[in-house]
Amino acid sequence: MATRTDAPTRREQILKEAARLFAERGFHGVGVDEIGAAVGISGPGLYRHFAGKDAMLAELLVGISGQLLTGAKRRLADADGVTPEAVLDSLIEGHIDFALDDRPLIILHDRELDRLRDSDRKLVRQLQRQYVELWVEVVREVYPGLTEPTARSAVHSVFGLLNSTPHLGRAGSLPGRGATAELLHRMARGAFAAAE
Repeated sequence: MATRTDAPTRREQILKEAARLFAERGFHGVGVDEIGAAVGISGPGLYRHFAGKDAMLAELLVGISGQLLTGAKRRLADADGVTPEAVLDSLIEGHIDFALDDRPLIILHDRELDRLRDSDRKLVRQLQRQYVELWVEVVREVYPGLTEPTARSAVHSVFGLLNSTPHLGRAGSLPGRGATAELLHRMARGAFAAAE
C-alpha cells in the first residue's frame, strides 16, 4: 500500500483536529471557533470548507468506513497468488494500523454515530457491513470449519478487540507501536482459531 508523503490539505487538517477535539470533549462540547483555532483559522473560516460541525462529523465517520472498505478491497486485489492466511494477516494488519493511528475516530464512532443524519448513518452501516463480509469470506477460507454466522461473530469480536485501543491508555503509555501491533495481531489470529 502506497503511503502519502505530501502535506495534508487544509480540509484534512480541519478534519483531523475536529476528530481529536470531538473525541476529547464530545461533539457538543466543541465549537467551530475551537476547531478553527486548532488549525490557525477563524471559526467562521471553517464554513469555506464545511457546511458546519454536522458535515465534519459525517465526513469523518462516513469517510473512515469508506477508507476501511477500500483498503480491504485493495488488499484482496493485491493478494493474487497469496495464501488465504497471508490475506487474513494483511486484513488484520490494515485494521491494526487504523486502530493505532486513528484512535479518535474509534471514540467518535462509539460516542457520536447517533448524531448523524439518518442517511449518513445508514451509509456508515452499509459500508461497515460490506467490510465485515469481506472479512467473513477470508476467515472462512482460512478456517473452513466455521459456519458463516460463527465467522461473522468472530469478525465482530476481533473488531471489538482491535478497536479497544483507545481504552488501552494514552498513545505514549503503550509499549512501542510494533510490539502493540504484534500483540494485537497474535490475539486476533488466536480469536479466529479459537472460534473454529
